[in-house]
Order: sequence, then C-alpha cells, then structure tokens
Amino acid sequence: MNKRVLAGILSMVMASGMSAVPALADDAGQELDVAVNAEVKTLVPWAASESQAFLVMNQAQEGLFRMDADNVPQPALCDKYEVSDDKLTYTFHLRDGIKWSNGEPITAQDFVYAWLKQMSADATNGYSFLMTDYIVGGQEYNEGSGSEDKVEVKAVDDKTLQVKLKNPTPYFLGLTTMSMFFPVNQKFCEAQGDQFDVTPDNMLFSGPYKITEYDPAVGATFVKNDQYWDADNVAIENAKVRVMKDSAAALNAYKAGELSQVEITGTDVAANKDNPEFSQLTDFRTNYLQFNLTDPVMSNVDMRKAISLAIDRKTLVDSILADGSAAGTGLIADGMAGDGSKTFRELNGDVSPYDPEKAKECYDKAVKELGSDAPKEVTLLIGDDSVMKTVATFIQSQLEQNLGLSVKIDTKTMQGRGEQMDANNYQFGFTAWGADYDDAMTYLDLWTNGTPYRGNYKNDDYNKLIADAKSQTDDKARLQDMLDAEKLLVETDAVVAPIYHRGHAVLTKSNLKDLVSHPIGVPMEFKYAHFE
Repeated sequence: MNKRVLAGILSMVMASGMSAVPALADDAGQELDVAVNAEVKTLVPWAASESQAFLVMNQAQEGLFRMDADNVPQPALCDKYEVSDDKLTYTFHLRDGIKWSNGEPITAQDFVYAWLKQMSADATNGYSFLMTDYIVGGQEYNEGSGSEDKVEVKAVDDKTLQVKLKNPTPYFLGLTTMSMFFPVNQKFCEAQGDQFDVTPDNMLFSGPYKITEYDPAVGATFVKNDQYWDADNVAIENAKVRVMKDSAAALNAYKAGELSQVEITGTDVAANKDNPEFSQLTDFRTNYLQFNLTDPVMSNVDMRKAISLAIDRKTLVDSILADGSAAGTGLIADGMAGDGSKTFRELNGDVSPYDPEKAKECYDKAVKELGSDAPKEVTLLIGDDSVMKTVATFIQSQLEQNLGLSVKIDTKTMQGRGEQMDANNYQFGFTAWGADYDDAMTYLDLWTNGTPYRGNYKNDDYNKLIADAKSQTDDKARLQDMLDAEKLLVETDAVVAPIYHRGHAVLTKSNLKDLVSHPIGVPMEFKYAHFE
C-alpha cells in the first residue's frame, strides 16, 4: 500500500530474546486486537499513504469490491457489473439498501466525489496515479489542463457508476478494493471542513465496523457497524488496532492476552516453531534503500552501485530477520506474476546481487570521481521501529566492513522520515513499498515523476518503457518493457537498492480463526474473523 507499503501491518516485529510463548496463554477474549509499529497519522482518504492507515480504514470503510481470503476481489458495495467488449468501460450497479453508518443511502455520486478528490490537487497521499494513469480525463484534471466534467467517472443514476479507462487494465477491479476508491459522502465531508476524518465524530463509515476512538499515536477502537449491508456475516463485535513501537512490549502484550496476533522474528521464531499458534505469512512488499540523486555524493552512480553491491542480503534474511523474508534480488517482490509459467523475479533474475569485490571497485572509482567531495561518512535516514533499526545497523556494519565507509544513522518517527524524504532532506533512506495489485507496474510507475521521495529520478528512457507498457495490448511485449525497466532502475542506474522482500512469522491465538492477511493491497480483513 501503501501503499508506502510502508512497514507495520499486522503487528510488531523483532521481539528480542528467545521466548517461547505457551500455546495455552490467555486469549484476547471476544475483542480482536492487533498492533502496528508506527503512527496511524491520518484517515483522510486522499491524505493517507501508510499501511497503518490502510489497515484501519479497511475495517471501517468499503469500496465497490473487497478482497476475499484467496486475494480475489469480490463484489462489495456493488453486486454486479459489466465490462464493454473493448474492456475500456466498466458499469457498476450498487446493491439495494446500502447505507452509511448514519443511515443515509450510499450512492454512485459518493464514489464520483471521492474519486475526483483523489484525482484533484487536494490529494496529498501520492496515490492519484492509481486513477489518473487509467481513467480518461484524470491526468488532465490533476494537472489543471482539463475540467472535472471531462473525467470519465459518472453517476448514471443513484445506483449506477460508469468508468471509462484509457487502456485495458486487467487488475482494475483489484484497485477498487483500496482506500482511495472508497466512497465519501460529499455533504457530510464539506460540513466537517478541515476536521473531516480527524475524530470519530467527524467520520462516516461504509464498512463492517465503526471507529469509536482514534488517536494517531495510540491507534483505533472499533465496534460493529449495524448499518453495514453484510452485518449478519460480521462475527466479531469489537476490535482494536494499537500503536506499539516496542517489539518486546508487543510480544509481552500477546503473552498477557492483550493482543490476538503478534509478529516475531529471529530467535523467537526458532523458539516457537513447534507452537500450534505459530505460522508464517508472506506479502508482496520490498524494503529498499532510496538514494537521493540530488545529493552531491549519491548523485554518483558508482557510489550507489557500491553501496548496493556491498550488502549481504542473504545473511540478513537468514540470520538476522529469520522470519521468512527473502533476499531483495530485485525491486519486484518474490512471487509476483510474470508470464504465467514463471514469476517476474524468476524471469529477471538477480539485479541487486551481493558482490563485495565489485563493490570495492565501484567505491574506489566513486571516490576518485568525487575528489574533494568524497565522503568520510554518509547518513542513512530511517524510521524508529525495531525492524528498521536492526536492518540499518546491519547495513552500517556491511558498508564499514566492505567499503570502509562510515554510516551515521538518522532515526526519526515514521512520519518524520517520510516528511524528511518528501522535503528532499536526506542522502539515502530506508523505506518500503507493498504491492497494490499483482503486477510489476505497481512498483515500476512510482519512479516516473521525479519526486524527492523517489530520489528525484528522471530518465526519459525509463519513462518511455513505463508508458509503452501501460499502452501495450500485447502481453509479451508489455512484460518485456517492465523487465527492462526494472533492470534500468536497479541495475544500470542504481536508483534504489532492494534489501529484502518481506515475510513474517506470527503467533495467533488458537481460538481466533480466519483473520485474513493479504500479500497485496489492503493488509488485513477483520470482517471474516471469528472466535471459537
């Protein structure tokens, strides 16, 4: 997600010390409690960009479709739809009787209003492209060169929404499961002004739950939404998402029955392998180093290559994380779709290998090229959760060992890290992206706009590959464009250094069933869960 897909879905990681958890520990009762390791900083749909917010919003809101337990989008607020023969026009028919939590009807115009807000200059979450890249008239509206009435998202009537796309988009239904595509009641939103979605009193809900308490630094409390169209199939009445940055505290909370599920790693994984509450999950999320190409040091491509080549990713995932994560051999996460017979990762191979000898060659070349600007120390910007700190310390030791380069670690809150990167105030930062849909484009089109958060990368050849891939009707040619784009971004230009593809080991209370986690898009579903 964001998603920036940034870290922290499910609950805390890196619980320190070997600590087997008794399988019969006190459960969390009839309240479902999970934790995230960073602030839930906003719930405004067109401002939220972090996975913590997506997790919260997905329980309280709903779109046209919702992901099922098999990661397949299923009709939600719509009950049927049609696609034109040219695969460009989607017509969605809303369910009878769907209501907001205040009892007012949910209409097609609620979707039009929300989608236009996401495509407008009001959107600050960096996700406008999920609409503007696909919907006719969206890009022009976003840039100010086109009018609102030219955007092809139309309410035919109160129960019918019609959308026209620029090109066939096989994953479009999956996109509609995401928070940017949720409806918003225009009258209610405008009545709240700048307080919209700031407190529960300023919120309306279309999903399985209502939020009764919300504090960005603390989390959110939920109660079942009795106005929800499928309320009869929502078993759990109460739930919480808690902000817990300290991983050891999260594990202790799980032991005490205060959490229903917790992530573990390292020695705790080994200690709990035989625990019936133990399982391993995967998601399509890549944690990576983002280099700032406007920084005098990081503008040197050999310096960037040296840093990437100097990091032993396999040792990191096998010996440090030990949670099922895979070495970051490319930007596109391990397991994502390729040509049907092989995954994207299998097709493109290792584009970010560990090669300390070549790393030193690149580093020496960079030092020579930089001359008096050659650094004695570089600064790595990270967030303040346990995993980032652990991985950053490992990277620090690798660069000092293999390059002789000192690394200062600049630790900020997750929000502060993002803001600092957005402000172009960093040399290189540790961040992540989780797939919004099962296609490599969910990663690759992020680097076409030259923003500070994406390292200020501007390359016409790269942009052409992405544009061609988006307009291709030949699947084979489209895939080749994306394979070439990843190699250009990661291997040739070394704009990013993929570190690992995230996996996670979890402990889940034995009486909690069907708590669904998704490797793509929204992180988790409370709707399907129940206690025995």
